[in-house]
Amino acid sequence: MSEDRTEALIKKYALQNAVFFKGTANPKAVVGKVLGENPEYRTRAGELTPLIESIVSDVNKMSPDEQARALETIDPSLLSKEKKERVYLLPELKNAVEGKVVMRIAPGPSGPLHIGHTRVSVLNDEYVKRYSGKLIARYEDTNPEKIDPDAYSMIPEDLDWLGVKIHESAIQSDRFGIYYDHTRKLVEMEKAYVCTCDGDVWRELKEERKECPCRSLPVNMQLERYDKLLNGDYGEGEAVAVVKTDIAHPNPAVRDFVAFRIVDHPHPRTGSKYCAYPMMNLSVAIDDHLMGVTHVIRGKDHLNNTLRQEYIFDYFGWKKPDYYHYGLVNIPDTVLKTSLIKESIRNGEYSGWDDVRTGTVRAIKRRGIKPEAIRRYWVESGIKSVDIQFSWDNLYGMNRDIIDAVSNRYFFVGDPVRYDIEGIDSIEGKAPLHPDHPERGSRDYRIEGSKTVFISSEDSRTFAEKGQVRLKDLCNLDYGTPAKYAGNDLSILKKGVKAVQWVGRNGIGTELLMPDGSIIKGMTENGVFSESGDTVQFERVGFARLESVNEDMIKAVFTHR
Repeated sequence: MSEDRTEALIKKYALQNAVFFKGTANPKAVVGKVLGENPEYRTRAGELTPLIESIVSDVNKMSPDEQARALETIDPSLLSKEKKERVYLLPELKNAVEGKVVMRIAPGPSGPLHIGHTRVSVLNDEYVKRYSGKLIARYEDTNPEKIDPDAYSMIPEDLDWLGVKIHESAIQSDRFGIYYDHTRKLVEMEKAYVCTCDGDVWRELKEERKECPCRSLPVNMQLERYDKLLNGDYGEGEAVAVVKTDIAHPNPAVRDFVAFRIVDHPHPRTGSKYCAYPMMNLSVAIDDHLMGVTHVIRGKDHLNNTLRQEYIFDYFGWKKPDYYHYGLVNIPDTVLKTSLIKESIRNGEYSGWDDVRTGTVRAIKRRGIKPEAIRRYWVESGIKSVDIQFSWDNLYGMNRDIIDAVSNRYFFVGDPVRYDIEGIDSIEGKAPLHPDHPERGSRDYRIEGSKTVFISSEDSRTFAEKGQVRLKDLCNLDYGTPAKYAGNDLSILKKGVKAVQWVGRNGIGTELLMPDGSIIKGMTENGVFSESGDTVQFERVGFARLESVNEDMIKAVFTHR
């Protein structure tokens, strides 16, 4: 192939790469494209690389419109980027009938939801929507010591923000009579008993596959004990109701399990009305049946619970739901435990449940992460039984796909340093509100009179060290006090001069809240006043959610890069 044709080929790929990537071609990507689609060039790779870098440099000097027009002249078909995205679909549910699927989520109202809770919420919601079914939110509040009364209202708000549609809600503390009646039937059927043994002794006997003395007492005596249990005649720890299973079951965790315990602690909703509190495996099995749940999706840490609950279904002759158990997820470097967060709020360390240092749904929302990104993350994770490591970077990437197109660009300068400029009467420049959406217009700059700009303290140190700097989309400066106007020639960037963000005299004081709780104080260009979206991109800093914007101060929360 002739040299002219080689250069034309390289230019074609460089233009295509630039058009696809916001006006800036990547030499390495162009090298890969040339060699990948033209293997005969591989022996000349060393020779071609400098040529490719030179052509890419020329292409990158062109405006995006010029690049697109040039590529259209060479090969219009290359303007169409066919991106084959993998479609992630959850597997079909067994025995699922359109309009008949009933599923449930079971939050414990100890606080608002966190990122770990969103998995089961999203997965259940996805299936219910697929099959036009019903999703029940069942608040499992049978542990009164851990309940936060505000959680009964916070959790529905979190679910609504996530886009999880709840068709019916139930609260277990309203259903104690139902659990009492069913347990009485189990006692009458000799499938449950009341044990007054020392708890440690009872557990040791189970480990040895031996029955405790209470297990074989006659039904009339068991019923007497059961009435005493419900009436508060036993103290905390003195008696429990137990569901019988197989005392010789190979899995010790499945052998007889506690159905009721005595709790001497007032409930936030029912006060001291009850003293006998149902355990999860009893109440869940009864509720799943009475609520008509057809499919249960939960973590594989519930595998033993499923085996326990199936005993109750079998004793009553109920049809069991289809169970799915997904793998566990490890969420690193994230505060999730509600008791720790609550204590930190109480002692003033955290500002509230939406403190950005936590992993609550409220904190995630505050940072500008969209529910669509969370949904995509969990759908792509699926319901396989393999354990996974949660990746914030992956979630950020999915969120970036959503907010990039709607986030206009602005300059933010942290820890600003003032520079006055001499050597010119006025300076004009412009930058697009969004490089991919020219129809949104531009940020137009005109600096005259007292020509003052602010750059970050970090960039100021570079300016002093190198002697030159480029104010992005405006002009070049030589170092000094005042700084000297040095024209508008972009070629200085090839010499290693740094292009920096800047804000004029009319910049607005800004506080940028970072994920670690620190605050970067700086300035933002005042064009942000006309911003209608809630997320923006501070150029070369990252995406941020505008929390409040007024003439005196902008408060923003860092989202991610």
